[in-house]
Amino acid sequence: MEFEISGLTDIGRRKAKNEDNFGVFPAGDNAPEWSSDGVLLVVADGLGGHFGGEMASKLAVSLVGDLLKDGALGRAPAAAREGEAAGPVPEEPPAWEDTEDWHALLRQAFRRANESIFKTNQDFVSAGRPMGTTLLAAFVKHSKAWVCNVGDSRAYHVRAGEILAKTEDHSWVDEQVKQGLMSPEDAARDKRKNLVTRSIGTDPEVEADVYTWRVKSGDILLLCSDGLVNMVTDDEIAAILARPEPAETLARVLVDTANEHGGRDNITAIVAFVRPSAAGRALRRVKNALDEASALNVAALLVYGLFAAAAGYFLRALGM
Repeated sequence: MEFEISGLTDIGRRKAKNEDNFGVFPAGDNAPEWSSDGVLLVVADGLGGHFGGEMASKLAVSLVGDLLKDGALGRAPAAAREGEAAGPVPEEPPAWEDTEDWHALLRQAFRRANESIFKTNQDFVSAGRPMGTTLLAAFVKHSKAWVCNVGDSRAYHVRAGEILAKTEDHSWVDEQVKQGLMSPEDAARDKRKNLVTRSIGTDPEVEADVYTWRVKSGDILLLCSDGLVNMVTDDEIAAILARPEPAETLARVLVDTANEHGGRDNITAIVAFVRPSAAGRALRRVKNALDEASALNVAALLVYGLFAAAAGYFLRALGM
């Protein structure tokens, strides 16, 4: 399965440091057989004001990325049998064509990240707020994207400039909107929209939401932190992703747009074309060539103008 992927993270205009982290993990030679031809995308946003938010997001991305290493499945606690105490037993590799099993794998990785960060908090954070992070991951293979999410980082499924699906945020204002206590417009302006109701590492257990999206050639997956979605509207995101540009350019435009709108938080975006079509690739190559040619033409005209101005000056100086 072919992909064109680019990820970018930026500190923004208001923060002193970048607590976002992301990872793009293509299945390589050392990856388990079930992951062949797939790719794992991960975004994590360390909780602002928490001790070690940057450390938490980096650790979470690394632990989820370990899924694509041999032997990463490890062991998991089994349910207690009658007359027996529950305990760790070897975990059998699931039948990976089953959607629920793909979700089980992602949820297992999220549990490990949560347990690791929570234990670090218990061992080392004796005062202040514990470190934590949002965590968003998508594994893409066989024309499907399996998505797992905790927090308010967000994934989009976009086709031909239209947002087909997106993840739900685990935030206080989002819950108010769901309960009919706040309008979406008020939520977008509310200063509490950065308050998350679920995060990795701050509680002993956390529940992750899962989604399955059917993707086809030319579709785009966008995984991003709230520093993008709080600065750039869904309509603007869709319009940007509809441009005939490479993934690298689109990721940069998204981040730049968030900064132009204020850049109040760290900004991270992963843009992934799923099986980009030959026509789409050709169109983007042609546009890039035209852009480069246009830039060269402008440069040539500028040089010509400078030369003409200089020549005119010397001719006047010589009285010609």
